[in-house]
Amino acid sequence: MHEQQPAAPTPAPPPPAGCPMHNDQQSPFAQHAARGQVNPVNNMPTLAQAPAQGQKMALPLERTMSSIPRASSASSSASGSGSSSPAPMACPVAHGSSDSPDAKAAAPADKAEQWEYPSPQQFYNALVRKGWETPEESVEMMVSIHNWINEEAWAQVRQWEEKHPGGDRSSLAAFTGRPQELSPKARYHLFMAKLFPNTYASIRPFDRHDWTIHRPTAAGTGGSSYMSGGATQPYTAHRYVIDYYHLPNDEDGNPVFSLDVRPAVDDLAAVQERVAKWWELKKETVFGSGGATNLPPGVRVQEER
Repeated sequence: MHEQQPAAPTPAPPPPAGCPMHNDQQSPFAQHAARGQVNPVNNMPTLAQAPAQGQKMALPLERTMSSIPRASSASSSASGSGSSSPAPMACPVAHGSSDSPDAKAAAPADKAEQWEYPSPQQFYNALVRKGWETPEESVEMMVSIHNWINEEAWAQVRQWEEKHPGGDRSSLAAFTGRPQELSPKARYHLFMAKLFPNTYASIRPFDRHDWTIHRPTAAGTGGSSYMSGGATQPYTAHRYVIDYYHLPNDEDGNPVFSLDVRPAVDDLAAVQERVAKWWELKKETVFGSGGATNLPPGVRVQEER
């Protein structure tokens, strides 16, 4: 996610191993900065808008609102997936202006809240807290790419969700950052790359997220339906796994990423979805115009400068 300046002659360095907004208890750099107060809702420290010690240039304090709807139960302890994964975290989002009583009072009752990205100053403070040395002049570009990748991830989640009744009203309840843990699929592709290097890529994901999605459901007698909206609508929780790959820059120097977004195989329905999607892609590869490739799985996305 590090991005070179347009005039720089050398290529951009590879992205850091994991999103800096995550409160990674295993980080080897954790001892370099105080963690501050941790928000029990998302396991995130409160990141100040004040400049970090030794900071030389002022960074913007404005935060960008994402297009990702925030589940009404995201302010509670709902994880709902039955998974034993780490406590939910918010990667670039949550806590701050959208959590304030005034902001909630001003929001329309029938409009779902949205997750909010951190300001460049908060992002830089997260980098400092992790112990990562980053040029201050690069932070705004990093925030832009970081936000853009999350928007693309949500677009891919929606493609899966909209196949289900009520899925067009699904919302994001929690993030979990697991950058040090390879997903089973990523581990499989790395293994197969050793056997079939012309077909499988030996590229390791630079980050992994688990996202918990709340999908509205039709209610029984006396309940709200997924058409009614509101904080009391019934829902089912579903976990998605997202592997993030950084590919070589294109011929113009634009960064290229591959996002592999898919439902976690927590139940039989998710397995059936994954198999159906695999067969669809396999038919395109075998009978369609696409040939074998050694790129990592997922959707290729490219950032225009």
